[in-house]
Amino acid sequence: MNKIKYKIENLFLKMKWNIEGLFSKYIKTSKKKKTSIPVVKIGIHRKSVIALWCVLIMSLVFAVYKNFTAIDTHTVHEEKIIELRLNDTTGVANFVRDFAKVYYSWENKRESIDARNEALTDYLTNELQQLNNEVVRADIPTSSKVTDVQIWKIKQVDEDYLVLFEVKQEIKESGKVKSVSADYSVKVHVDDKGDMVIIQNPTIAKHAGKSTYETQVTQSDNRIPVEKMDEITNFLETFFKLYPKATATELSYYAVTGTLPCINKDYVYSKILNPVFTEDGKGIRVKVFVQYIDKETKALQISQYDMTLQKDSNWKIIAIH
Repeated sequence: MNKIKYKIENLFLKMKWNIEGLFSKYIKTSKKKKTSIPVVKIGIHRKSVIALWCVLIMSLVFAVYKNFTAIDTHTVHEEKIIELRLNDTTGVANFVRDFAKVYYSWENKRESIDARNEALTDYLTNELQQLNNEVVRADIPTSSKVTDVQIWKIKQVDEDYLVLFEVKQEIKESGKVKSVSADYSVKVHVDDKGDMVIIQNPTIAKHAGKSTYETQVTQSDNRIPVEKMDEITNFLETFFKLYPKATATELSYYAVTGTLPCINKDYVYSKILNPVFTEDGKGIRVKVFVQYIDKETKALQISQYDMTLQKDSNWKIIAIH
């Protein structure tokens, strides 16, 4: 609103100057053209003032309209930057992963500990560097090797990112090796240049455990005739036998183009498991497991599908859910 007020005041000032200039010019011209016989002209001056005020009001209205309808390119630019930062957290994840490999690895040697502390200067603020100098002491009896780092969650808070991660380590002590794992959180600050620094020390966090959620068990719709379910099952068996090696042309006979990709895998069809049939508009929705034998690994591969089929002259897969 301050910007609008400023623009309007400037506009009024410019109009005032223009009006004063016009009046000044008008008066000077009138004096030069003054004749010896005075003639009284009623209303000319008043009409000029009214005309100029009309121009001023119209200009003001137009300026206010333009100001309210104009696109704030600066705001749009900021929104694009914020959206980009929200979507692109790959760099933050890589930064934390590299940091964890340095922070949780050491050998019980002075040279190794010094090298670790030096490497941490690439990740921590000066305050945190000083705090962590003695985390791994020179007389520590253990050595640690990081075997895996998993990023579980990244949450943006203003220009910072709160990162939850898990570290798996092999701890060696007195010739014995044991595997341990723990979860931690850190906060990463990202500046306008995209440079990063850890501003919160690794803090113990809760491990993300298994949810108690179970999918709802569904049963086939008993309104669908058994003959129709058998017909669809035969169609699916034929389709899944050829699917692993099917070309795009072959797939087009069984499924709407773009519904299923060509996979070109050396799988041998085994059987269909637990099909569930329900009505879906003009078609039939089928949830099914398909068992294959992987010829390379010799293991079973069970794929799960949720699809809608429709019959014209033949059955066809029209959607994958």
